[in-house]
Amino acid sequence: MNPAQPLDVQPTPLALLLLGREADPKSERGVECPGDLPAPSDPDLVERARAAKAKLGDRVFVLGHHYQRDEVIQFADVTGDSFKLARDAAARPQAEYIVFCGVHFMAESADILTSDAQQVVLPDLAAGCSMADMATAEQVAECWDVLAEAGIAEVTVPVSYMNSSADIKAFTGRHGGTICTSSNARRALDWAFEQGEKVLFLPDQHLGRNTAVRDMGMSLEDCVVYNPHKPNGGLTADELRAAKMILWRGHCSVHGRFSLESVSDVRQRMPGVNVLVHPECKHEVIAAADYVGSTEYIIKTLDAAPAGSKWAIGTELNLVRRLANRYAAEGKEIAFLDKTVCFCSTMNRIDLPHLVWALESLASGTVVGRIQVDPETEKFAKLALDRMLALP
Repeated sequence: MNPAQPLDVQPTPLALLLLGREADPKSERGVECPGDLPAPSDPDLVERARAAKAKLGDRVFVLGHHYQRDEVIQFADVTGDSFKLARDAAARPQAEYIVFCGVHFMAESADILTSDAQQVVLPDLAAGCSMADMATAEQVAECWDVLAEAGIAEVTVPVSYMNSSADIKAFTGRHGGTICTSSNARRALDWAFEQGEKVLFLPDQHLGRNTAVRDMGMSLEDCVVYNPHKPNGGLTADELRAAKMILWRGHCSVHGRFSLESVSDVRQRMPGVNVLVHPECKHEVIAAADYVGSTEYIIKTLDAAPAGSKWAIGTELNLVRRLANRYAAEGKEIAFLDKTVCFCSTMNRIDLPHLVWALESLASGTVVGRIQVDPETEKFAKLALDRMLALP
């Protein structure tokens, strides 16, 4: 090959989705975001956001997920995890517009739980979730066929993590299952095992495994991992029949980065440190940590921690930095568990230019970035969500 000859390299559809340059409403990876955004260097962005939000008044309600940038979170009317925010939106029926500073599946949940009179807006439609995209409706339907062929579908109850698409939530509702959060996963699994003999846990294998083994006393041998990229999930019918927990091969790209080495290293660097991690981390990280819990649990634990205590936190970096700054005055030393920077790249797509664009568009009467779940999907997804809300 002549080295001077240019290569005819065409971007793949997936690459274009990751760049947010193509449209696929069924994918969390990326959806084209039209419109002219303000320049990120515009020194007036903060004031423009304030002015647009003030003009909209009570017609707009801005939700900010804990993992959002500080520049965005300052405009949130409420902050929280994904399900708390969706419920907060439903509790504000007077708000015509719900601007969700989070990712795609969160905005879908808000659309499902809010009234038809409300419109949910995601400032950047390319803000997706890699975990949610690891389970597509087609893959899960094929998995259910595999379970049926093994003769166990009738005794298997699907439990889907909140971090899943509306399609997966709808599948869960159709098949008698429920949704869970990282806070109530134990209660959801207790309920599921009252309904059947086995659980198909979607899409985060780590939360499913950690809840079953750490919280419910199961063994690692009770869990198998279904890989949608292998025939029959890479499992035999006998393996499926013997398992109690059938875990989908999915994970969080942020929490999956933390390792046992991360824990060992921080204990050497910070003698006396308390290691506090999210249950989406790998099982060996959970086993080596001192405390394990949801995002809300992490915040409450640090709030109650004594002055002078040391903490290494295994969750998204925006939140860890915010907490470190919040509690520095109380003498609490809070560090990120890993040495390397670990932002959630899709969460960080919601930046100030996108937020300003969304708010100014709404203020001028144009709805941009609207998230709409179709009625059939919404019906069964809401059924699964309602089952979660009814958990004791």
